[in-house]
Amino acid sequence: MLDEDQQTHRKFAVDLFNQVWDLLDKPERTREEDDTMLHAAHASRYHWGLAGTALNLARGEWQVSRVYAALQRPEPALFHARRSLEICQENGFGDFDLAFAHEALARASAIAGDAARRDRELELAAVAGQAIAEEDDRKYFFSELKSIPGYEDFQPAG
Repeated sequence: MLDEDQQTHRKFAVDLFNQVWDLLDKPERTREEDDTMLHAAHASRYHWGLAGTALNLARGEWQVSRVYAALQRPEPALFHARRSLEICQENGFGDFDLAFAHEALARASAIAGDAARRDRELELAAVAGQAIAEEDDRKYFFSELKSIPGYEDFQPAG
């Protein structure tokens, strides 16, 4: 059972995570909205660090990476994508979370202009994505994978 402080941190983490999603989904954002999105993603991850599980941390790192990718900032996008993958691997997370950690690395590599790394991560993401148990989650994952810049040039191995 979470104590009162942890419950507060959890509420902040969830609310900020959802605010970031709302901003990511906007077709056009102002500069101020971009700033809010970035700060909210970091704040959400911070609060998960105080009241969340390792899975929350992996998802928080993924979201921070996604925000940096949306803002065309490859270095921090790669950093946070790597952290998401590390947390997944350290904790044996598979399914949806492992697939999305590789998706984040593929997306960050794409905006960094590293097509070879993008394609390696797309391959790993596709393999992990096939293992997603829930059909709706699997379909959603592959729709997101296809939104990565350069996906149309991707040639899966074998």
